[in-house]
Amino acid sequence: MTDICWNCVFPIRIGGVTVIPGDVPDTPDLSRLPVCVCPIPVPPFLRSGIPVSYWEPARFVETVKNPFYFPSLGAGMPNLVAPGFLAGTHSQIASGNQIDTSTFAQAHWFIFPVWTLLELLTDFVCLEESGFDVTYLSEVDPLWNNDILSLIMSPEALLFANPVAQMSCVADSVAANGGLPISALYWCMGSWGSAYPLTGHVNDDNYVQANAAIAARMIYKMGRMGALHDTAVNLCAAVPTPIWVKQNYRLHAAKPVRDVTCSPIGRSSLIWGAGNNPPFSAGGNSSDNFLWMIFRKRACCAA
Repeated sequence: MTDICWNCVFPIRIGGVTVIPGDVPDTPDLSRLPVCVCPIPVPPFLRSGIPVSYWEPARFVETVKNPFYFPSLGAGMPNLVAPGFLAGTHSQIASGNQIDTSTFAQAHWFIFPVWTLLELLTDFVCLEESGFDVTYLSEVDPLWNNDILSLIMSPEALLFANPVAQMSCVADSVAANGGLPISALYWCMGSWGSAYPLTGHVNDDNYVQANAAIAARMIYKMGRMGALHDTAVNLCAAVPTPIWVKQNYRLHAAKPVRDVTCSPIGRSSLIWGAGNNPPFSAGGNSSDNFLWMIFRKRACCAA
């Protein structure tokens, strides 16, 4: 609980009025309306209410260099395959007159609805009613380790493997560093590079930023797999988003060092990443093994 940045749940809006402001740029949503109406399966078939929106800590992602190590639990399991296989890497490869830096990490996806687990708002309709669970381990997914096989889940990646599409990401980078990323450029992750392929391989010489990019790709991948629905697109229900709306997510670095605030997807680590991966054990947390708390925008019609 102490690793969560509670300030990232703000701002909170009720009926189009900002009740508690926040220090991170907010996304536009339907909660700016004074009233809302949702369909229901029983007569009179409509339910009216007041729009409510806030940022909900509901999921977290671990990006690790050590296979089957879980920073959230402070422990791991022995590698079930050959030693050295599936391990994370950070290497530099000379290519002509250039040096390409490649980072790879395994990822774990957890369901972690904080408000429900704490039972602070038990009678609030705008909460996810679920418990703690492990949804995905990349170590057992061959699509995560192979860029070519990942085309099975995201064949449209071939459309963006060209300089023109990647140059458009400059606009997304400027927008993310100045405020919010551009969701229409869904193949971009601002200063973090391309959202494709949906694997653990990222070309970035900054290790912290590369792991943030891998965590963001997990958000996209879970949406593509149907394991994550967007809670800010519609006031009446969570909507499947095989193409993510990246404005509706924030990342907060919780381990190995707790960051002081959260960042939108694509914001350069030059702004927020200093000291987030010390070369020593920080409070018992292993370096190069990260935990990213995901704050998702929730907008709903509260009866």
